[in-house]
Amino acid sequence: MVNHSSMEKRSAYKPSVLLLAGFLCLTLSGTPSSWLVADELDAERQTELLYLLKQDCGSCHGMRLKGGLGPPLLPSALKDKPAAYITQVISKGILASAMPPWENLLSVDEIDYLVYLLKDPESNLLSEHD
Repeated sequence: MVNHSSMEKRSAYKPSVLLLAGFLCLTLSGTPSSWLVADELDAERQTELLYLLKQDCGSCHGMRLKGGLGPPLLPSALKDKPAAYITQVISKGILASAMPPWENLLSVDEIDYLVYLLKDPESNLLSEHD
């Protein structure tokens, strides 16, 4: 025999949990996790990633990241791109283009840190006047 009163309690509980989960997803969806846990990478690794961004990415996107074979990567050029999109492009690359995937070379935290550098005009790590 089925106990309908316990089923009613469970079904009333699920929507509130789903609502909370949805709210958290929406709240955090545009925020790379490195913005939440920036201390995950030590200062030395952050410096290495900045160097990688300027040198390796700069070989296609211009040494000043103002564009070249690839589009510009300055915060002003990326302001309308969602962080999730930039994360996807860095992680997976762009098929049939010169943009390679980096997910096998960089951790999720490292990719998130690169997105932070690219998106945050306050980072002052990428000067548009260099």
